[in-house]
Amino acid sequence: MPLRHALLVAGFVLAALNLRPAIAGLSPLLDEIMKDLGLSPSGGGAITTVMVVCLGVFGPVAPLLARRIGLDRTLLAGLLVVAAGECLRGLDGVPMLYLGSALAATAIAVMNVSMPGIVKQHFPDRVNLLTGVYVAAVVAGAAGASALVIPLERATGFDWRGVSALLAVPAVLAALLWLPQAVRGGPAEQGGPRPFGAVLRSRVTWYVTALMGLQSLTFYVMLAWLPTIFLDAGLPADQAGYLLSLTNLVQVATSLAVPVLAGRRASQVPYVVGAGVLTVLGYLGVLLAPATVPWVWMIVLGIGQGASFALALLIIALRPADPAGVTALSAVAQSVGYVVAALGPLLFGYLREVSGGWTVPLTVGLGVLGAQLVAGWFAGRPATLGKANL
Repeated sequence: MPLRHALLVAGFVLAALNLRPAIAGLSPLLDEIMKDLGLSPSGGGAITTVMVVCLGVFGPVAPLLARRIGLDRTLLAGLLVVAAGECLRGLDGVPMLYLGSALAATAIAVMNVSMPGIVKQHFPDRVNLLTGVYVAAVVAGAAGASALVIPLERATGFDWRGVSALLAVPAVLAALLWLPQAVRGGPAEQGGPRPFGAVLRSRVTWYVTALMGLQSLTFYVMLAWLPTIFLDAGLPADQAGYLLSLTNLVQVATSLAVPVLAGRRASQVPYVVGAGVLTVLGYLGVLLAPATVPWVWMIVLGIGQGASFALALLIIALRPADPAGVTALSAVAQSVGYVVAALGPLLFGYLREVSGGWTVPLTVGLGVLGAQLVAGWFAGRPATLGKANL
């Protein structure tokens, strides 16, 4: 039993590590990809946009799969499809690049939605701890992929195609670790997922969805534009990159710690509001004094954004009464959330273009954070989405 439990936890953590490398590992290679395939900057940027849109559009597939084959087998299928997508996009031609990227992102969308339900199913008494571990692994996977793909390319002598294929290796390893659990799993999750109509009628669902979407938007805006903001403020390119890495590293520790603390309380309102306020302070620092102690703003921003993301996923796992309800709520919140998030970088780029600076976009970002605080206040209040009131 201890060995079985250890394999379960190891497979779960390694699966979580594979939820972002297919996306984050592409950015450092993007310039090389565009030169190799003759893509324009807009064509190169569209790869990430397509992937983020897929995260939102295909999330509802997860409850349908869980009803037919179970959450454990759904996760296994997702890992295998991610690996296939990462290999496929390295084949010759632009269509294969987009098709492989979309396939990997579709699998990630399904796994994103499934993971909170898996936490509820396998670790019902440790939802806060395992949510923290899961979110920390997601953030660490993104940070590790973005930091290691170029050194890996240099060490192996592979081009971007080979390195992209190497990203499939951790997904295959995770699938092998998770395979015994998937084989033992039943044909479907007990009780099946709640109908989407019932989920959509719950006010709590929309509070949680608003929190997920708004915090994702403010995160992806900074992920996309933060280095450019620092460059425009006069900082050198290498320092701008280090600052982005710093805020990502801070998020790893924050994502692990905050759910453990917040999950012990019936109400997560103080934590959600505190995380939102810290994110506001980070935005204000970048707006008003980007070149003055920027590392301070990045630490504050990292704590706020890491905690906001972790709390959104913790609330998704806590509110429903069973794994099927978690999967249904997760599908709605993450699908809408990532569609909203995909619009953020485009909107901020447009505002930067028409206004000629970052004051207007960042001010709009502060307005979005105000809405995030309101949504978090309602989402963080004690509630249970059971069979009767879902």
